[in-house]
Amino acid sequence: MYSVKEAFYSLQGEGGQAGRASVFCRFTGCNLWSGRERDRATAACRFCDTDFIGTDGQHGGRFSDAAALADHLAALWPDQDGVATPYVVFTGGEPLLQLDEALVSAMHDRGFEVAVETNGTLPAPAGIDWLCVSPKGDAPLVLTGGDELKLVHPQAGVSPEGFARLDFAHFFLQPMDTAPAGIAGDATPDTMAETVAYCLAHPQWRLSLQTHKIAGVD
Repeated sequence: MYSVKEAFYSLQGEGGQAGRASVFCRFTGCNLWSGRERDRATAACRFCDTDFIGTDGQHGGRFSDAAALADHLAALWPDQDGVATPYVVFTGGEPLLQLDEALVSAMHDRGFEVAVETNGTLPAPAGIDWLCVSPKGDAPLVLTGGDELKLVHPQAGVSPEGFARLDFAHFFLQPMDTAPAGIAGDATPDTMAETVAYCLAHPQWRLSLQTHKIAGVD
């Protein structure tokens, strides 16, 4: 059984695949925050701006097996006569609470490349084509290698230097957009300038922007 908050077709807005047409599958649940505001101040991740509670979002629901969910997601990809390789991004919440080899395989069977955006605290199933790890606070990483590491910056008590020697092909810093009300110590008056300055001083890191917000894309 898979519980999905929402699924939709859009453009990937961040990181190394920015601009790519993608089917997004947002799973319900996370292991670093309950998703409820009353728990935010004591959560391991305090700055999340995503609703991942329940299954009531667009194209959300509960799916009995991998084939059922894979068919549901594949139907969201436009028929382009094979011009572009279909691409699915599993996200959350924390997708590795639910994503398994059966679902990865089912998406491959339908011609999709499979991407995952994870906080990196849980093991990943085999077969993922693009693994993006986005560390949150001081939560210990289980996944220390992959295709891209995308660090929201700044985070209180977290330095990019602590991740620079991990085994990733690409390293991105993404300016924190806004700080939730009442949560201090992460966002600064000008996170963009701070992030740009860090990338210039440490060219291992590349700037990642939320281009979907700039373009007005959901």
